[in-house]
Amino acid sequence: MRVVLQNDKNAAQRKVTAHQKNTAYRTIGVRAGVAALAVAALASGCAQPDTQAPPAAHGGQRLQAPPARALDSYATRLRASYLARAAAAKRWGLKQVPLAPPAPPATKPMITARRGFEVDHQEDWNLPPVFTTIPTKDKVVFLTIDDGAEKDPAFLRMMNDLKIPYTAFLSNYLIKDDYGYFRRMQASGVTLNNHTLHHPYLPALSYEEQKHEICDMQDIMQKQFGKRPTVMRFPYGNYNQDSLRAAKSCGIRYAPIWNEEVYVDHWEYREDDQRMRRGDIVLTHFRGRADWNGTMVDDMRRFLNKVTAEGYAVARLEDYL
Repeated sequence: MRVVLQNDKNAAQRKVTAHQKNTAYRTIGVRAGVAALAVAALASGCAQPDTQAPPAAHGGQRLQAPPARALDSYATRLRASYLARAAAAKRWGLKQVPLAPPAPPATKPMITARRGFEVDHQEDWNLPPVFTTIPTKDKVVFLTIDDGAEKDPAFLRMMNDLKIPYTAFLSNYLIKDDYGYFRRMQASGVTLNNHTLHHPYLPALSYEEQKHEICDMQDIMQKQFGKRPTVMRFPYGNYNQDSLRAAKSCGIRYAPIWNEEVYVDHWEYREDDQRMRRGDIVLTHFRGRADWNGTMVDDMRRFLNKVTAEGYAVARLEDYL
């Protein structure tokens, strides 16, 4: 990316020798090169320590370079961030350094119900959309983790070290023995969302029973974590029109499910071609050795190795909603 610099309006008023002109242009080239390095590192998500960007091309006008010290500082921070992630990746046994996601989109994508996942009156009643993928050109996927059964402190350390964003969908009957674990998660920047009180099969319940499961969980989320979510996931991904009506009445705006599910020993895909796509939502669960042949750290290692090998970064779901 070429760096565009401000015109120097005082150039015509100064008498500059040929030697001074050459010195000034070399200075601008160095500073612009630092800027290009910083921008390229940010775009790629992995500023390699020895990478050098070529100096920006000059036109016929003299240009005012940004402060070199500020650009140097920015590039230094990017490099330090990459080195920290590289060290964390090695510490947690990853094959590659996870890619950093791009900046959140300035304009949020329009989220609609996935075709075939609508209910009657989906649009005219403005019901929360059920979707499996975010429409985006960014090569990102979104990690979501359900229920709250396993409370592994090593998992929190791993995700904090690697700076991997994820979204938790919580059921009260599984988290009520240790709300503190999820407060620590929330303090690290994780969004906590609604997954009902008891994780029932919602279509088997009446409208009022579904509303109790969803709205009462909203009350608990407010009391325990200080916020009523606007996002929820229906247990098992099952719902009917009453589910969406009840969710809307409780303040829910979005009802994402998933396009892939990762386990400690395998992946499962919704699509027939068995591959990930840009913007896909990936599901896993708070599970440990009592349920799986491995830990949550093992599960995350499998997830991160695969998405990184395929060139995907993990982005924060709420940044796109």
